Amino acid sequence: MANPRRLTLLYFLIVFLVQCHSQERKAHVVYMGEKPSVQTSMASTPHEMHSSMLESVLGSASAAKESLIYSYGRTFNGFAAMLSDEEVARFADMEEVVSVLPNTKYELHTTRSWDFLGLFNDESRVRGSGGGDVIIGVLDTGIWPESDSFSDEGFGAPPAKWKGTCQKSKNFTCNNKIIGARYYNGLKEYLPKDIISPRDSEGHGSHVASIAAGRIVGGASYYGLALGLARGGAPGARIAVYKVCWSLGCDSVDILAAFDDAIADGVDILSISSGSPFQFPYWEDATSIGSFHAMKHGILTSASAGNSGPERATVQNNAPWLLTVAASSIDRKFASELLLGNGRTFTGSVLNTFELNGTMFPLIWGGGATNYSANSISLISRYCFPGDLDSHKVEGRIVLCEARSDGSGVVIGKGVGIIMPRPSGATYAPAFSLPASLISEEEISLVLDYIRSVKNPVATVLVTEAIQDSTAPVAASFSSRGPHLISPDILKPDLTAPGIDILAAWSPLGSASIYDEDKRSTDYFINSGTSMSCPHASGAAAYVKAVHPSWSPAAIKSALMTTANVMDPRKHENEREFAYGSGLLNPTKALDPGLVFDASAVDYIGFLCEQGYNSKTLRLVTGDRSVCKSTKWGRGWDLNYPSFSLAIEDGRKIKGIFTRTVTNVGPPNSTYHARIDIPFPLDVKVKPSLLSFASVGEKKSFVVKVNGPNVAQAPIISGSITWEHGEHAVRTPLVVYTVLQSALSNNPFNQTAKSAPTSPHSKGNMWERN
Repeated sequence: MANPRRLTLLYFLIVFLVQCHSQERKAHVVYMGEKPSVQTSMASTPHEMHSSMLESVLGSASAAKESLIYSYGRTFNGFAAMLSDEEVARFADMEEVVSVLPNTKYELHTTRSWDFLGLFNDESRVRGSGGGDVIIGVLDTGIWPESDSFSDEGFGAPPAKWKGTCQKSKNFTCNNKIIGARYYNGLKEYLPKDIISPRDSEGHGSHVASIAAGRIVGGASYYGLALGLARGGAPGARIAVYKVCWSLGCDSVDILAAFDDAIADGVDILSISSGSPFQFPYWEDATSIGSFHAMKHGILTSASAGNSGPERATVQNNAPWLLTVAASSIDRKFASELLLGNGRTFTGSVLNTFELNGTMFPLIWGGGATNYSANSISLISRYCFPGDLDSHKVEGRIVLCEARSDGSGVVIGKGVGIIMPRPSGATYAPAFSLPASLISEEEISLVLDYIRSVKNPVATVLVTEAIQDSTAPVAASFSSRGPHLISPDILKPDLTAPGIDILAAWSPLGSASIYDEDKRSTDYFINSGTSMSCPHASGAAAYVKAVHPSWSPAAIKSALMTTANVMDPRKHENEREFAYGSGLLNPTKALDPGLVFDASAVDYIGFLCEQGYNSKTLRLVTGDRSVCKSTKWGRGWDLNYPSFSLAIEDGRKIKGIFTRTVTNVGPPNSTYHARIDIPFPLDVKVKPSLLSFASVGEKKSFVVKVNGPNVAQAPIISGSITWEHGEHAVRTPLVVYTVLQSALSNNPFNQTAKSAPTSPHSKGNMWERN
């Protein structure tokens, strides 16, 4: 029988621990919606108002001061603070508070690429493009201002609309190219390598910024690889840096603060190459909320789709007011030869810049170099993780490993080189800190057979060469796929752009390979990920904005989507548009799209209401006094979006009706006719099938009716509708796919955050730098 006294003590211990947990303060965002006005508060500034609210809940001015992290008040209202569960509940009950969101950790998700996209055929055109009045705001790990990619030679003073600042610290200064720079780390979570300034110690932020708006730099390369002109999509554009990402990730409290500042500072385009590993409803996602306010201020936000492919339904940053960018290949790839002593040759996808001069080195299997003193066994040491290898057997040898890693186990063991399996379907080439070869699983078995069949096996690895890739463009294996879980009636991603093996500027403090302890330094690095494809779209958006400064964010987005190059669906069986959206970015065509699908905050509000939001949940996103006239659950088919998505409950008939409105931005007297390219068994009708315009800016509406038989387990059926007039072809993809009933019947505000499926290419795996 249990001791009553012990049970009583255990009970009080549990109660004590629960109370301690509830009293533990964690970072939260108290979101209050629209920018506060003086009339709404006795306080003279938003900071004073927020401090007063904190003091009323926490009980003292000193506690409020210690708790407050950020005061948002330049473009929207709210603050970030350290709060306990009880304090969160008290704020949530306040009438003026829209929502209280816990802090979320977000993850970081060119030479040849712009040539591949057909942009800038001569230097004079590059030098004059982009427009010196266009400002791209980059939310990332900062920037290395001394890079040649960010020289301000020939630039005049920043445009008068610029209201930002440059936080000068740690010898960091701005110039007339980098006109603004801020850094954010409200939780004060640093590692020794972090620099407390806008300076980039990682390399990621410099890489992204130079892809979007880097200057022309001749002779750029990664240790001789990809030698050529490095340039951004809008080399004449200005850059404003918002450092929100550090060694430990990117906090949502910092991201919201950066959005608040960037909007008020006067940026024209925002680029963010990070995302949450969870698929949050829009009102719980910092990027969705911040970009909604940006959209209302005329700013388009371009965001990366995520690196959780090729699994379905993993796409991130999928709010309809965002431009969501997937990653694809270009017509160049990198390969390195592995030579065995028996004359066999294998081609590996890797960036090997180390010259072994053809010298053959002893070859050993990781399972035969077990570190028994560290209590490892052969079944484990074959993977070559740090500490599992006997350095006496590894030193001076090339090691065959049966798992992918950053190569650190072999580096620590003083090995000469490493052979590892590459992911199935992978087309990108990572960089290592020692000679490496990445070959298929089948080829790994052949190499292992060779090791076991001879007394003294030997091998060497040749320097990587750039070769033509005739299969391009193909969606990257790591690029996150649709469909869109939160809003099945929106096709995501929106489009694709180069994201494989992209050369761009790098911080000399960043690692020169995927091994973080690599002591080498490089000014330019070859990297892969949707982090690289996103700034391609950001640069193209700035390019369009420079030519059409009055266009809305939706109009720019529409121009990029409807002029995208068609991807080959045969290379993307059962995924198609879920892998690449409208197609491959074509910046030149986007300058003259003919027609655009425009939309404003009012349209997105109507869409959210159709998706089951009521006035209360709607305001969690908009932060204003918007209302939903009807709370009836419906479909979001009438949002004026440049694509069509029809999710059908498994086993039901195909049926959907879409209404769209296009605005003429082409010739004043023009007539467009609809070309329908739809496969069996779909029946699609467009009414009217002719749209005649008499003037620029004129709007015309049309209806698309989609019908078909009962379908079950249909991964994706896709086609397109194209409005044609002369050289103008305004193409919109249409996809039909089946879902479970719950995907269409659950209101979004009843959904909880879903974790994106993991993959060999996702962040956290040592295999890939995002």
